[in-house]
Amino acid sequence: MKQQLGRVVVITGAAGGIGRALVDLFATGGDTVVAVDLPDSGVLEMARHLGYPHLCLECDVSREEDILSLYSRIEERFLHIDVLVNNAAVGPDLVATSNTHVEDFQLALRVNLVGPNIMARETARRMKPGGVIANVASVAGLLANPHRNAYAASKAGLIAITKVFACEWAPRGIRVCAVAPGYVRTPMIAELERAGKIRSAQVRSRIPMGRMARPDEVARAVRFMVSVQAAYITGSTLVVDGGLMSFNQPGEAHPTVDNSRDAEPPRRVEGTHARDRGRLGWCERDRRCCRSPVCRTRRHCRDRRQKRRGSGRFGEFAW
Repeated sequence: MKQQLGRVVVITGAAGGIGRALVDLFATGGDTVVAVDLPDSGVLEMARHLGYPHLCLECDVSREEDILSLYSRIEERFLHIDVLVNNAAVGPDLVATSNTHVEDFQLALRVNLVGPNIMARETARRMKPGGVIANVASVAGLLANPHRNAYAASKAGLIAITKVFACEWAPRGIRVCAVAPGYVRTPMIAELERAGKIRSAQVRSRIPMGRMARPDEVARAVRFMVSVQAAYITGSTLVVDGGLMSFNQPGEAHPTVDNSRDAEPPRRVEGTHARDRGRLGWCERDRRCCRSPVCRTRRHCRDRRQKRRGSGRFGEFAW
């Protein structure tokens, strides 16, 4: 028997870092989630956590026959699809272009571009006016970075077809948009770190906000783009990169920060915030910068390793 409880949201790459955050966010928000990922990815085990009426299915989005089979199973359960989030992807292998095998290039295109294209096509056929498709792209599709040839090409293509779909399906009342994250603290990034292909400290130093994103921060951006609050947004790409694309000068965009704080937003520390006794700057409790905007405009804590007290227009502060 077909059932329809709230919006039905199909999420690919559901077992990964951003994917799990997306599943949790939409499921707790009252939507019915269809979580999709590769066989043996752990997506079927997510069913025990999600429970009824959510659905977890295995599918290789690089294979058209798998996608067609997936939609047959979805049609058995639901009347229509309200939201598609194309999140499944293979990450960059960071190999020089001269050493990139054509098979690896083609795999990136199949998973990151051809698969989302077929997913969007099949979803649009089953969508009613008000439906939304969100493609999770990357700043790699907007910037030039070495050793990301196939990945960058696939993500640039994904941003391009987002615009094509948006124009083509707008008369049917279907919106299509994209979210382009920068560096996100996910298992994919952790694997690259273990392989020695990226250095987190160097990455963070080029991000004005001084840290990588958390998966839930990207998920919230996606949720906004598919919400009624974004009803007049289509064909657009929302960049979620902590200011990475805005920084364009030699040197560091942000002082190097501790690994333990990499995925944490600036947090209020008792006794150091402007609301707490007017004390700003170096935190006496955990010996880290409170990252207050006032602190940065006066002189950053990192440059003053020795604690020094003073007073002034901002009240008492400690460096």
